Amino acid sequence: MKPMQWALVALTFVALSLPASARMLPDFVPLAEEHSPAVVNIATTRERENPHRSQMPDFEGSPFEDLFERFFGGPGGEGPRGPERFERNSLGSGFIYTEDGYIITANHVVEGASEVVVHLSDRRVFDAEIVGKDPQSDVALLKIDAENLPTLKLGSSSDLKVGEWVLAIGSPFGFDHSVTAGIVSAKGRSLPSENYVPFIQTDVAINPGNSGGPLLNLDGEVIGVNAQIYSRTGGFMGLSFAVPIEMVGDVVQQLREHGEVTRGWLGVLIQEVTRELADSFGMDKPAGALVSRVQPDSPAQKAGFETGDVILSFNGIEVPNSSALPPIVGRTPVGVEAEVEVRRGDETRTIIVEIERLPEDISAQRGGPQREAPERTEPQSLLGMVLEPLDAERAAELDVDGGLVVRDVTDNPARSAGVRSGDVIVQFGGHAVDSVETLEKQIEEVGERRTVPVLVYRGGNPTYIALRVPRD
Repeated sequence: MKPMQWALVALTFVALSLPASARMLPDFVPLAEEHSPAVVNIATTRERENPHRSQMPDFEGSPFEDLFERFFGGPGGEGPRGPERFERNSLGSGFIYTEDGYIITANHVVEGASEVVVHLSDRRVFDAEIVGKDPQSDVALLKIDAENLPTLKLGSSSDLKVGEWVLAIGSPFGFDHSVTAGIVSAKGRSLPSENYVPFIQTDVAINPGNSGGPLLNLDGEVIGVNAQIYSRTGGFMGLSFAVPIEMVGDVVQQLREHGEVTRGWLGVLIQEVTRELADSFGMDKPAGALVSRVQPDSPAQKAGFETGDVILSFNGIEVPNSSALPPIVGRTPVGVEAEVEVRRGDETRTIIVEIERLPEDISAQRGGPQREAPERTEPQSLLGMVLEPLDAERAAELDVDGGLVVRDVTDNPARSAGVRSGDVIVQFGGHAVDSVETLEKQIEEVGERRTVPVLVYRGGNPTYIALRVPRD
């Protein structure tokens, strides 16, 4: 056989040995042609304060008033500095949800808009009514007066796999029906500014103007609504985040029926279980959501939750980390009795809790009665910390019975554990701390498990720290 023939045989063998997904990339042409007509461009008008007007001198009642009005315009006038208020236009995307004109988009696309205009692919233009908005999920529902419109089918993101191809259609920078593709890079991603959305993370190119547009799978089904980008440049060179369609569907249904969205509320402050904290609680590995505070008069308090509980599952749904819990609770209907599996000490137990509606102002749930605290004494050193008792006024602010204020961190183990000056220690190993003497006794009673969970208040918020107690 000739060398050229051997080369062709080798190449054929390599090609046949590759998996089908590697031999052939997806064909996005049919998807773009079929589904682009249901994607719309959204233009909004917002009224804004003119920042320059506040910088202008006030000559009212002075000899210069007439001269000022002649050259710069009177109050609200159209002088060189412009009016007191002006209109600002912005662009976004959306997609048609029903044939009779319901449109899904992102809340921030229409937030604060005095006018919303929808541009269809066939060049028709409609004024849109805002049916409802939900800032917490960043979803909004619009309605236009039209019939027999092209629509997109809602799919499912629960079966979505990391590495799966996805397609985005939208209006980046106002360019209608632009198509970009990429893969799913992560699921259930929690962002610092969002507690109730387990975002789909992708590497799809998303730019300003894509917000509110659909994220499609290869079957042409909407599996998410493009909402945010994370970029150091402001462009697509970064990460893109979409709201999962299951959450979008639930929000849209509530907006259509009630004009607002209600969410379930448990009433706990939670934090991540780190490897060190897992060790201090006697857990094999980090898992669940650690309860750092139980809100007064909350469903959790009524059901008997305690600070230090680790929530492992909620109504049969595993809670792998703290960020997974808020979306699960938020989707739970108000009034439902949920079974919550928690680890408390060395035991696992089930707590039945009736879910209530998430209050509009959670901060109103804080606070409590005035309590007395130990009299102030001279600071004392222990475990690499300079400590003094918490005064009554500060104890009342934190709604605790007492504690120890860390005045300084001088050495390990406090330093290596991350204890900071100003922290207020209220629990050590699950027991209340009200004096240095109490803490010394609790340290002596530490058993074989030398890493101890310590509950501190930092900046007014409770958080657990794993502190390793040195052996004698």
